[in-house]
Amino acid sequence: MRVFAASLVFVFVAAACSGPGNDVFGADLYSSSCAHCHGSDLAGGIGPPLGPGSNAATLTDEQIIDVIRIGPGAMTSFGDRFTDVQLESLVEYLRAEQIP
Repeated sequence: MRVFAASLVFVFVAAACSGPGNDVFGADLYSSSCAHCHGSDLAGGIGPPLGPGSNAATLTDEQIIDVIRIGPGAMTSFGDRFTDVQLESLVEYLRAEQIP
């Protein structure tokens, strides 16, 4: 039973750590890679909120990209999982959603 549980955890972690594919952008990228921690509505959860009025709304686009790439604190680093175009599309999505 322990071997099964350990195998299941390994498979879950490996799936969570894999990239979304180079053809996923914007809202779909957020949904597949960010929403489980930051909420499908950007209101937060495990991770902080990213929507209107959040601290993320006060950051520059480059600062947001750096946070995504580095993964400070408990956040996963996505630096090697997203292309530059995907990162830009993710920031564009966040900015559109941050407008109240």
